[in-house]
Amino acid sequence: MDDFVRNTLLEWGLSDWVEKFKDEQINAESLYYLDDREIDILIPKAGPRVIFKNNLKLLKEHEEAAGLVQEEQNSNQEPIVFFQLEQEHEEAADVGQVLPSTSSKGKRKSDLQAESLKCFPAAKRRCDSDTRILSEVKRIMKQIKDQINDKEELGAFIKNKISDLEINKRELVGVFGRTGAGKSSLINAIIDEKNLLPTGSISACTSVVIKVEANTRSLKYEAEIEFIKEEEWHDELWSLKTYKKGDDDYRDMVKKLSALYGDEWKDKSPENLIEPKYFKNIPEFLASKRKSLNCDTAQELSQKLRIYTKGGPKQEDGSKAQQWFWPLVKSVTVRVPHNELLQHVTLVDLPGNGDRNKSRNEMWKQIVVDCSTVWIVAEITRAASEVEAWEILKSAHGLIGNGGQCQQIHFICTKSDPADDRVPNNKEAKEEVMNEFQELSEQFSDKGFKVFTVSADEFLKRKRVKEDDNEIPKLQDFLQNLNDCHSETINYVNGAYGILSLIEGARCSKAGVGKADDVCKVLEKNMREELDQVKSAVDEAIKDFEQCLTEGVKNSKTSEERLKFFLDRDQEPSFFKTLQAVVRKDGIHQTKKGEQINLNTVLASCLTDSIDEKFRKTFPNDVKGGSFNGVISRFSLDTNSLIQKYQDVKLQLIFLQTEEDKIKTKLNKIILKGKKIIYNSLTEAIEKNMKKCYEDARKISGNGALKKMRKTIETHVSLNRNMYEDAKKTMLEKMNELMMIICKELKETMDHSIKLSLKASALSESLPDVSEHLETVQQHYNEDLLHTVTAET
Repeated sequence: MDDFVRNTLLEWGLSDWVEKFKDEQINAESLYYLDDREIDILIPKAGPRVIFKNNLKLLKEHEEAAGLVQEEQNSNQEPIVFFQLEQEHEEAADVGQVLPSTSSKGKRKSDLQAESLKCFPAAKRRCDSDTRILSEVKRIMKQIKDQINDKEELGAFIKNKISDLEINKRELVGVFGRTGAGKSSLINAIIDEKNLLPTGSISACTSVVIKVEANTRSLKYEAEIEFIKEEEWHDELWSLKTYKKGDDDYRDMVKKLSALYGDEWKDKSPENLIEPKYFKNIPEFLASKRKSLNCDTAQELSQKLRIYTKGGPKQEDGSKAQQWFWPLVKSVTVRVPHNELLQHVTLVDLPGNGDRNKSRNEMWKQIVVDCSTVWIVAEITRAASEVEAWEILKSAHGLIGNGGQCQQIHFICTKSDPADDRVPNNKEAKEEVMNEFQELSEQFSDKGFKVFTVSADEFLKRKRVKEDDNEIPKLQDFLQNLNDCHSETINYVNGAYGILSLIEGARCSKAGVGKADDVCKVLEKNMREELDQVKSAVDEAIKDFEQCLTEGVKNSKTSEERLKFFLDRDQEPSFFKTLQAVVRKDGIHQTKKGEQINLNTVLASCLTDSIDEKFRKTFPNDVKGGSFNGVISRFSLDTNSLIQKYQDVKLQLIFLQTEEDKIKTKLNKIILKGKKIIYNSLTEAIEKNMKKCYEDARKISGNGALKKMRKTIETHVSLNRNMYEDAKKTMLEKMNELMMIICKELKETMDHSIKLSLKASALSESLPDVSEHLETVQQHYNEDLLHTVTAET
């Protein structure tokens, strides 16, 4: 057996079969010639055998494609353009199909080249290389971990550090758009699963969040369904009595009740409708558990998911209507096997906000603030004028901007077909969208705003469409880069290099024990000075925010004028119903026309407006920009110069160097999470103060109700102007809390690492010899460093 076979098996998760392949002397060459009979003997268990066969098939196809590309390049023929395939091969290139593993008969070499380039772009090939390196280093660290005695303090410390290397990074991409805009079809096309998410004319539920990610546990198509709480559904049932017939909320609730109960709900009380008989097909709901679905195909899962994600059609044949459970569903997580685009990325199909169910609304908010990218989806024929799409951006700017972590906004024009005369020119559509975006330029940076034109149907059919016309491949490349296999590999290899350096240094550097105290004193001095720099930078930011917020409190009348502008819409025929819906949902409502209303953000705007610019500079969503003017990224114990002076403890200092990098990465995550809490605390403080006002307003009925509701809101705001000062104090308190967390994490982590790396050599007797492993990992470390420097230059 050679390293290629060993690493390949480890990469495929088949470490239990390494010894078997070694015994049978399987090398890189013989691996490719294994037939089904020989594989059955090597791997008698069905599960691992299926994984091996599928991965071997893909590996052969990859190598064949790479060979064809090289041969084509050597022949100096003109490069083929993506998607310009021969007509007779269009039907063969169906969803999930890749290059044939044994024969290229029936396809020209250029066709194969085009497909291979599409299936294996440069980013993926690099990711394959990183994955192999990562697998090898993980194997080494697992082996070391098993050899270390954790009964000693140093051993336990090292084992914990190895465990901490495993970081489950996941990027969220939020997909917004009105029903019918083509969100589900877009997601299906991008991940190359034609029949995964239910699509079609059935009206979509306005509440269910659908997450799509890779299945790393099995080869099945899986779905995990999370329900709302039983008491929450009970509250919704009772809420029907507070609605007036004809109201949007009343009609929406009737749709939910009819989907779940048919016509039975009409003569039943809320207590009757919560009886177990209605939930016999979903016992998980009453048991407060999640329901799991497992299927062999995407289409089978899609069919099963419909009753949990879509509204049901009426039965016209007189038969009993099917029961639809989407009114009870909070979210659905769909997991897709063998999908590299989703390894570290979750696509989230997001409904509009303002749902009356509190837990659904809270989940919606949390997902939005955690999205690193937002996709706004609209039909190309109405992209620039799509009210709901632009309302999402305008109303959610706090959640995806300063109050979130969104770095990029992509506006995706769907249903683009250059052969259709009714569809506007792609270039014209892009220009119209970009012009519309200029009105939001103060809220969002245009650097992260891009427009794409796509046709999901054409892509899935593999029709003859140029990439310039159909930009789904560009979105796929974006997701491939978002997976960032290289970053994951670098972080793991760097951490492993530091840990192995510590082990080898503690085991062998007896001569350096006498100098450990001198080094510790220097490090402790450096630590104090660096912590002072951090405190100073955060203190300065707090003072700046305090000054901005003081000005914001003085300008509170601007917020109240915006509130008055909303309340003065009483001449509109439907305004009374709108205001009723707003107070019923604690100030937040989305109209049927897509208008997003949030009185709490309106009232808090005097404060958020005052700090927005300063906040963006202090807490850039791009963590590489460096929070607090880069003070965290500059933090250093100056280990480089100490390594030159104290060679006897060089390896321990290398470990501390990698610890610095790791704690800075951790702090950036803490700051990113903290800044969302800090910014959103302003609106949350206002919302808390307004809660009593909304409760009083929704009790009002009868003649003159609209006038009384307006008066109640205006009087409450007038008598509670201290809420702006309270919100200001709350935010500044949270800023101070963040500073304390940052300094505590820095000091405790580095102090502990210094102590155990330089003062615990007496505990190092039982540590294993890792010199060979250190050499291997150091080589990968140096390669990663070279790649990083090259990329930056």
